[in-house]
Amino acid sequence: MSDESVPKIPNLSLAQHRFILVSGPTSQHAAAKAALLKGIEADEMTPFLATVSAQFKWPTDAALSKSLADKNEAELKRLDEKILDAETNLGTTDVSDALIAKATYLARIGEKDKAVAAFKAAYEKTGPLGTRIDLVFSQIRIGFFHNDLELINKNIEKARGLINEGGDWDRRNRLKVYEGIHKMSSRDFKGAADLLLDTLATFTSTELMEYKEFVKYVVLTAAITLKRPDFKKRVINAPEILEVIGEIPNLSDYANSLYRCEYARFFNSLAIIEQSIKYDHLLHAHYQYYVREMRILAYTQLLDSYRSLTIESMAAAFGVSEDFIDADLSKFISAGRLNAVIDKVAGIVETNRPDAKNAQYQATIKQGDALLTRIQKLSRVISI
Repeated sequence: MSDESVPKIPNLSLAQHRFILVSGPTSQHAAAKAALLKGIEADEMTPFLATVSAQFKWPTDAALSKSLADKNEAELKRLDEKILDAETNLGTTDVSDALIAKATYLARIGEKDKAVAAFKAAYEKTGPLGTRIDLVFSQIRIGFFHNDLELINKNIEKARGLINEGGDWDRRNRLKVYEGIHKMSSRDFKGAADLLLDTLATFTSTELMEYKEFVKYVVLTAAITLKRPDFKKRVINAPEILEVIGEIPNLSDYANSLYRCEYARFFNSLAIIEQSIKYDHLLHAHYQYYVREMRILAYTQLLDSYRSLTIESMAAAFGVSEDFIDADLSKFISAGRLNAVIDKVAGIVETNRPDAKNAQYQATIKQGDALLTRIQKLSRVISI
């Protein structure tokens, strides 16, 4: 199955425009509304137009609503007639194709519940395993569009089961992308990075997003989860990423400054990344968590190289004030996120990384105590 054969239904870019109108900066509202209305008109989305008009309290455009409704009515009538003809005069495959066509149109116009029901009906009439997997993918995309986590989870699980029955290579990779994006939007960045990196060289899921956007998500999830050597091997030096990363604003600076330990540059890039993911409908809920964890990662990366550092030198390294670095480190140290202490009198940060051998010794003692306790209990049972 080629990427040309999978239509962008529903059009997930419209979910981003809608999100901007809900949570984005007012400076972007006009462009988002124009793009949203353009997409609604192009896909004849009468139900979705009614939903967003009510949500944003837009005045009713009677002419547009009537035009789209008339198109919906005519197309649904044609599709119903096609289904009836297939059921009366044709074979099972033709019935399946007709049902799929109607379900796809309902998904396209934003009629969520009817589309899901129609895809389920089509699934019951469909024989080939590959086609059934595609119908499940369609329902996952409906879930992404309408932010229905239950629908997404249920159908990812269903797709996994079907693919284990004998899904082809393309659909296996497609599921990894779908599942990876879902894990990312659910804050499972480690699971997301593993899946997205696996499909970096074979990405064809343009029905979800364009390749550049996919690469952005790969870099963001890899940065927060991979160890530095793995980040270099799988991201910094990855040919697929190198090919496009320069075309994605700020992403190259972000990845390379982190790897090269250029912390002032990294902090500047992180501030820009923060604004980007703050207004991303997939990552918005996690942007504060993401930025916090990346600051901790950068601090840890620097502190691991020294036994102690002056607050002054650390502030200079990150391009921030001494008061900021003092407050930020204190917060993470008190929360147990950084293995360090601050000597405010001397103005230094001292690392107190756990000794690996000591930790191993303590673990051995603890396991030995547990074993002795079990032996004593066993000996009492035997003596009785």
